[in-house]
Amino acid sequence: MENNVLRLKTLLLISILCICNTVLFASCADKDADNTQSSTIERIKQRGIILIGTTGDYRPLSFYEEDTNEYWGFGIDMAKKIAARIGVKAEFVKTSWPTLTADVQAEPQIFDLAIGGITITDVRCATMLMSEGYLANGKTILCRSSESERFQSLADIDKPDVIVMVNPGGLNEKFANANLSHAQILIHERNEEIPSLIAEGKADVMITEITEAPYYVQNDTRLAAPLLNTPFTHGEIGVLMKKGQEDLLEVVNQAIHQMKADGSLRQLHEKYGLNYAY
Repeated sequence: MENNVLRLKTLLLISILCICNTVLFASCADKDADNTQSSTIERIKQRGIILIGTTGDYRPLSFYEEDTNEYWGFGIDMAKKIAARIGVKAEFVKTSWPTLTADVQAEPQIFDLAIGGITITDVRCATMLMSEGYLANGKTILCRSSESERFQSLADIDKPDVIVMVNPGGLNEKFANANLSHAQILIHERNEEIPSLIAEGKADVMITEITEAPYYVQNDTRLAAPLLNTPFTHGEIGVLMKKGQEDLLEVVNQAIHQMKADGSLRQLHEKYGLNYAY
C-alpha cells in the first residue's frame, strides 16, 4: 500500500515538473516570436524617428552646415522622402567614410540606415544590405581649369610630378591606391576642403565622383572636370543598412520606385544639377 502511495506521489511530481517546463518553454518561445515579429519598421514607428547616418562632407549629396546646424543635399532629401513614407521624422547622425561599415553594423545600432554618396559594391552587399540605385555614379577628377588639357586620361594623372589628393577610408582612396602607382598620393581628412586646395595649387588632381564634381565646377571657376563624361568607373549610389532589416530595405526600395514613377527623383536630379539616368 505504501509503495503504491509513493509511486503515485512520484508520478504526480513528475507531471507537475513537466507542466512547468512546458509553460516555461512556451513562454520563452512566445518571447522569441515577439522579438522576431518586432520588425525594424515597427520599432521606427514606435520611436517616431528614423535615424539616418550620413557623412555630411559630400556636396551636393550630403553636407553639414555648421552655421545652421543643418544637413542638406540630394541624399538628405531622399532620406526625408523615406521618412515620410514610413510616417516618421528623419534625424541625422554623423558618420565618416573610414568608420561607415563599423557604424552601420554597430551593436547597439547607431542609426537605422546610411545615405549620401554611398556606392553600391559587391563588398558592401556581401556583408550589409543595399537598396536599388537612385543615382548614377563613377570615378572622375577635379583639376585646375588652367590644366584641364593636361589631364585627359588616367595615364596623364599617373606620373611622378602629379600630386593627387583624396579623402581617407572611402572608395576614392581605394581607387587611387589601386590605379596610381607613380603619382604622389596625399590624404586629406576633410573631403569638402579638397576642391579648394586643388584650386589653390596644394595638389593637382582630386579623385572624386561624377555626382560631386559638377557642383564644384559650377561654383568655382578655378576648377574643371575634364573627364566628367568619360568616368573611369560606372556604378550607382544607394542606401546602406545592416543585415536583418529586410522590411526596411523593402520600404526604401518602394520609395525609390515611387520617386522614379512620379517624377520626383528626376526633380531632385534637376535641383542639384545632376544627370538623370533612370
